Amino acid sequence: MAEHYSRIIGTEEDKVNCPFYFKIGACRHGDGCSRTHLRPHFSQTLMIPHLYIPPAPGPDGQPVDDTEHFEDFYEEILEEFQKFGDLEQLNIVENLGDHMFGNVYVKFEQEDAAEACLKAMTGRYYAGRLVAPEFSPVTDFREARCRQYDEGVCDRGGYCNFMHMKHVPRHLRRMFRPKRRDRDRDRKKSRSRSRGRDRKSERPSRDDVARSGSAERKAKIAEWNRAKEEKD
Repeated sequence: MAEHYSRIIGTEEDKVNCPFYFKIGACRHGDGCSRTHLRPHFSQTLMIPHLYIPPAPGPDGQPVDDTEHFEDFYEEILEEFQKFGDLEQLNIVENLGDHMFGNVYVKFEQEDAAEACLKAMTGRYYAGRLVAPEFSPVTDFREARCRQYDEGVCDRGGYCNFMHMKHVPRHLRRMFRPKRRDRDRDRKKSRSRSRGRDRKSERPSRDDVARSGSAERKAKIAEWNRAKEEKD
């Protein structure tokens, strides 16, 4: 029975728990949902509802290009989140439903970092709005995002119940480099350079041989010739 329950939890077969809250961390029915919302007490992922608000429509009522506005927002919150620890993902949705509008999802590498961020940001204000982060059950965004939207064929538009992720330009993605991975990469480069120096120090270069005395030079050339003949 326990194995069956663990298999169906968060799926359409689960008649107790809300599958949308389990996958998306948000539900259009809110607290009035007929199914249970399993709110985690700890998680690597935080959801900050309605944190990103795009610019107001133009005088003609049409949406305006929010590229610059979004890039400034993304850069600002990325810098703020990185103060608490290394990040795995940072996603902002552009869905229009009340339960998803402007939601920001940040996944840390460690649960402790997510907890520290939640405690520090709860009760703060951003652009005049109260920040209310909460632990989210979403850990695998592949299950949360709308595949049809990624392919440009979602017919539900902004009111789709799966995540429509805002596009993050490449130059901003380059800023998203977890510090631990940078340190690991730096250590690998350092070890590689050290091994290269060690190998060079173990065998004299041709320039070193050229600068040596005549007898030493002849002996070294003879040694190289013997090594080459043995290899052949």
